[in-house]
Amino acid sequence: MWIFSSPKVVFGDDALEYLENLRGERAFFVTDANMVAFGFVERVQQRLAVAGLQSAVFAEVEPNPSLQTVRRAAEIMADYEPDWVIGLGGGSAMDAAKAAWLLYERPDADPTAINPMEDYGLRQKARLIAIPTTSGTGSEATWATVLTDTELQMKLSMGAPELLPDLAIVDSSLVMGLPPRITADTGMDVLTHAVEAYTNTLHNDFTDGLALKAVDLTLKHLPRAYADGSDAEARGHMHNAAAIAGIAFGNSMLGLSHAMGHSMGAVFHVPHGRSVGLFLPYVVEFTANGGDTRYADIAHFLHLPADDEASGAAALVGAIRGLSESVDFATRIQDLGIERAAFEQALPKLVANAEADNQLFFNARFADSDDLAKLFMCAYEGRAVDW
Repeated sequence: MWIFSSPKVVFGDDALEYLENLRGERAFFVTDANMVAFGFVERVQQRLAVAGLQSAVFAEVEPNPSLQTVRRAAEIMADYEPDWVIGLGGGSAMDAAKAAWLLYERPDADPTAINPMEDYGLRQKARLIAIPTTSGTGSEATWATVLTDTELQMKLSMGAPELLPDLAIVDSSLVMGLPPRITADTGMDVLTHAVEAYTNTLHNDFTDGLALKAVDLTLKHLPRAYADGSDAEARGHMHNAAAIAGIAFGNSMLGLSHAMGHSMGAVFHVPHGRSVGLFLPYVVEFTANGGDTRYADIAHFLHLPADDEASGAAALVGAIRGLSESVDFATRIQDLGIERAAFEQALPKLVANAEADNQLFFNARFADSDDLAKLFMCAYEGRAVDW
């Protein structure tokens, strides 16, 4: 049995106006300093004021949010006692908001052990709103949360159905000024979410169409959004694609690209989208070599040549690498400025982290420790995966 879940999604022009309909007394922002500096917090606060809500702001979320940050946010939240918790920003802010909200509702909970088997009894104190300001993570539409244990140099990929936001505001006006580099990184994250949602072992009828649509939107509109940040049509489609891919993988799972990407991000502090997107073509090659995959389906949907599974997978890899080239996206780990000696020294840690990541187990072909080490080396050097 599987339950399909989605927040209420408000999207399109002026989606922020929906916040004027909220009922409550106090809202609590979990965000970062840039969201304050760029005026995004103020824009949302103006809408909340129309609804009669006061608000407080926690703007200390860092990239790859730490457990310490989440605990600090929850403590301040407990003093403020909000009716609404608002995660405003990229995936880091929204993930931190989910975890801090859980601790606000359940101070006894262990944030390192968030899991779908636990009944947390949330929404006794507040409900959750997610407002993305990048077009990538899809965190606004999922119950997943990724936190970083800074002491162990390890990302914790966790989740529980109760952490699904009550409301997702997908307003593309918030991403119109997104820099090209962030546009590329987050856009490749969307593509990876969509491809892995369609091809992992828990794919299903309810998610397949969403995943394919997100792949199509990304390939069509990411180059345009990267080339011209003022292209409102491309920005809007990419912002929608991020949420659509989020709903897809939130109701299936992900795969090996994310297990490896989480590991790379924790050890070398590479942005999430840059990590997972870099690994995607290597993972497609590896998985396709094991047979019984669905890459030809994606190729057919995109009108790429796909006489059989092998040619379909190869065509998809070509499309991914072509997209990477069009947005100046790194295709080898060495292109990220990581020296070979440092990489080889960290390789055992990279493999161990990936082995411990739960997304590893949903890939259509399982990768053991030897496979992982070879895959990391292929990705470092830019070599084809031939086993």
